Amino acid sequence: MHACDHPTPEAIYPFDARGVAKRFRHAAIFGAFDSLIPGETMRFCNDHDPLPLLNQLLTRYGDGIAIAYVQREPGAIVIDFTKQG
Repeated sequence: MHACDHPTPEAIYPFDARGVAKRFRHAAIFGAFDSLIPGETMRFCNDHDPLPLLNQLLTRYGDGIAIAYVQREPGAIVIDFTKQG
């Protein structure tokens, strides 16, 4: 079971990349993250480990983003991206 299949009561906003066309994904992810206020989290879900994306996020946001894996299994990757203050 994929961790993004469960709603959360916290202020965590799901972003399921599995339904976004590949050519739009990174732009959509950056836009969604830019929309957060400090302390909010975007829960990113995907079917593969997005290591190039993680490098891009760290390069773009530096200390302004915290990245934490929630689920890391083949075919079920869930990562919390939290906007830092």
